[in-house]
Formats: sequence, structure tokens, C-alpha cells
Amino acid sequence: MTQGEIDTLSGNISNPARVLYCLGLRPNADTQTGQTKPLSYKQLLSLLNAKEPLFERGRQINQLLDELEKAGLVAYPADVKSGHSLNGCVLSLPLVCDTGQSYDNLHMGWQPMTLSWSPDPSLFTQLAQLIGLADHLFDEQDRGEFVAYWLSRPEVTQTPFQWTQKFALHLKKRRLDYGQKPTKRVGNQLVSSTAGISTDENARKLVEKYREKPEG
Repeated sequence: MTQGEIDTLSGNISNPARVLYCLGLRPNADTQTGQTKPLSYKQLLSLLNAKEPLFERGRQINQLLDELEKAGLVAYPADVKSGHSLNGCVLSLPLVCDTGQSYDNLHMGWQPMTLSWSPDPSLFTQLAQLIGLADHLFDEQDRGEFVAYWLSRPEVTQTPFQWTQKFALHLKKRRLDYGQKPTKRVGNQLVSSTAGISTDENARKLVEKYREKPEG
């Protein structure tokens, strides 16, 4: 297990969520890609209920996965909708691929947010790819909103690695917000017009054809 995983699992996470991660997800994850095996609610429920029946439904598994996702230990596929079944889905474990060789210094020292904080560029790019963030670009407003939010919570301390991880997850969540007006959409994510992502031309023409079709 990597240092990043250990640091995060040592934080404010429930014991059932820790068990789910350490015994249900991590052992069979691909250490190169961070991808899990397809989820089996039946197997995970059996694991969590080894001594007494505490969990009965798949949605309870989802609640634990949501907890792990908020901590940055799990990332959902871009096409998965909140509240839907994850049975059979393949998830990503972003911190599995962190060997600690390049980011040892980012795991050292817990610190509150500062006005001048910025994400580590190399780590941000790698984490963005692992969690399926379609648009890796961000501007000063993105950074400023994140910094402003956490400046108001000086009691929260994180390692530099975890602050960069939180920022990547913050951007993904923000771009999944359907209230925004994007110039492009990739899956169910919103991306900027400078992201360099092209849509399928045939699909675009088909949409335009039916959009222009007169009623009646």
C-alpha cells in the first residue's frame, strides 16, 4: 500500500469504509492503472458481514464508496450517475499508482490552506488522468474559489499531496454540475472550449438532423 493511501486511510474515514477499501477493493486492483475488478455487491456484502449482518443492500455499499470517493481513495467512471447501481462497474483507485518515489516530499507535513497555494503541476496532471477529469486545464478563478473555501476552515490540515488531490476532485465535481453552461460536453462532464477535445462528427450531424426536423 502506498504512503498516500496510508495517510488518507488514517484520516476521518469510518471503519466499514476502511474494510471495504483495504479488503474489498485494493487487493485485486491493477497496480499499473489503479483499476479495480468489476464490483460484486454480493461479495462485498459477504465481506462486510463476516461476523454480523450490518449491511443488507447495495445502496449501503454505495454510501461507503461515496465516503471513499470524497476522501480521494476512489474515482467513479465518467458515465456513472449518482445513486445508480455500481454492481459490475470498474472503479479507479487514484492513490494505488502513487509509488511514493516522486512525491515523498508531498506526503510530509500537515498544513492549513494558504493564500498562495497552488496544486503541484505534475501530481495534478497524473491525478486528473486517474480520476477521469476530461479537461486538465484550470484558471485562476478555479484555484481562487478552492483556496477561498478552505481559507475559511483553518482547522483543516492536509499534506501537500492531499491538497492537490482535493483540488482535482473539486474540479471534477464542479464540471459534473449540470447548472453550468459549457461550450463542450464529454460524457457527463463539462469542459472548456480550449480543452482540445473533439466530438464525433457523425453523432453531431445526427443530433442536428433531428433537432431541425419539423414537428408533425
